[in-house]
Amino acid sequence: MKNNKTVVVKLGTSVLTGNGYHLDTRHMVELVRQCSMMMELGHKIILVSSGAIAAGRSQLAKHSSHLDYDKDVLAAVGQSNLIQTWQILFNLYNIPVGQMLLTRADLEDRERYLRAKHTLNSLINHNILPIVNENDAVCIEEIKVGDNDNLSALTAILAKADELYLLTDQPGLFSSDPRKNKDAELISTVNKIDDKLKSIAGGSGSKVGTGGMATKLQAAEIATRSGVEVIIAKGREPNVITDLVNNKPVGTRFKVMNDIVEGRKQWLLTGPASSGSLIVDDGAQKALLTTGSSLLAKGILSINGEFDSSSLIEIKNTNNDIIARGITCYSSTDLLKIKGLHSEEIKSKLGFINGTAIIHRDDLVVVDAL
Repeated sequence: MKNNKTVVVKLGTSVLTGNGYHLDTRHMVELVRQCSMMMELGHKIILVSSGAIAAGRSQLAKHSSHLDYDKDVLAAVGQSNLIQTWQILFNLYNIPVGQMLLTRADLEDRERYLRAKHTLNSLINHNILPIVNENDAVCIEEIKVGDNDNLSALTAILAKADELYLLTDQPGLFSSDPRKNKDAELISTVNKIDDKLKSIAGGSGSKVGTGGMATKLQAAEIATRSGVEVIIAKGREPNVITDLVNNKPVGTRFKVMNDIVEGRKQWLLTGPASSGSLIVDDGAQKALLTTGSSLLAKGILSINGEFDSSSLIEIKNTNNDIIARGITCYSSTDLLKIKGLHSEEIKSKLGFINGTAIIHRDDLVVVDAL
C-alpha cells in the first residue's frame, strides 16, 4: 500500500457527544489532534461529521426551556454551530476546513456527481480538510441519503479514498450483540459480506444516532465494492485515528472485494435512484452474472414502473432479487411491446431501433454481490 493515504473518517453522534445530547468539545479536540498529526505526515483526511442536531439542541437550550423542536430546525441551528466548532479547533493547528453539504440529488445527476467529486478533490489537493454532512435542514425524504454511514461511503468513492473509518460507540462488529451476549466475540476481519453476517447486525447502538450496525454493513458493501477498505472501530478509543492510519489491528476490517467497479459504474452503483425495474429469466441472469453480457429483450419477462429511455432501472431475477442496475435504451412503454423478442425483431415491432441491447454492458453494473 502506498505510504500516504486518503482517508474518510465518519464520526457518529455517539462519538461526538459521548452518547449525550451536547457536543463533547474536549473529545473533538483530541480527534482534531490526531487528524493534524496524520496530515503533517502527508495523509489526506476527510471528515463526515454527524452531530448537527445535537449541536442545535445544545445551542437552543441556552435560549429557551422549550426543546420540542423539529429535527430540521435543530439541524439548521446546529449545522452552523457544528462547522464553526470544527473550524475553531482545526485553526489551532493552522488547518483550513471547507464544508460540503450533500443530498441524494447531488449524486443522482451525473453532472452534479462529477462537480461534487471535483470540489471534494480540489479541497484535499489544496490541503483543506473537507467536512461533509447531509443538508438535513432542507432535505426532503425523497432526496435524503438517510444516514451518515452511507454518506461516508459515497464520499469515500467520490474522493477515491484508500480507507473509510466508521467510528462509533462499539469496538467493531461482533459475532452477536455484545449488549445481550457477554460471550460475543469481535470479528477482526471480513472478506465477504454475506447473509449470515447481515443477520447478526442489530439495531442502533445508541439513542442519539440514526445509524446502527446494519447501515454500517450497507456502507461497507458499497465502499469495498468500489475499492475502499472499511474499518468499524470505537471512536473514543485513545489514538484510534492514528492507529488505524498506521495499520494497527483495531476494530473490524472489511477487505476490498475482488470485483471492483470503476468510473461511471461507481456512479451507477451509488448515485441515482431507480425509476423502475425489469424481471429477467434464468438465462438472462446467468449471462449478466457470469459472462459479462448486455441485457437483451429476449430475456425480459416483465416490466415494473413507468420510465423513459436513458433512465436508470433495476434488473431483478424471478425471486425479485436485485442483480444489476443500468441505463435503459428503451422506455417502459417500448419494453412492454418488445419483451421476449429477438433483437432483430425490435425495429419491425417499434418502427425504430435504439440498439440491439436493452441495457448495454457499459451502462450496467452487477450488484448481485451486494
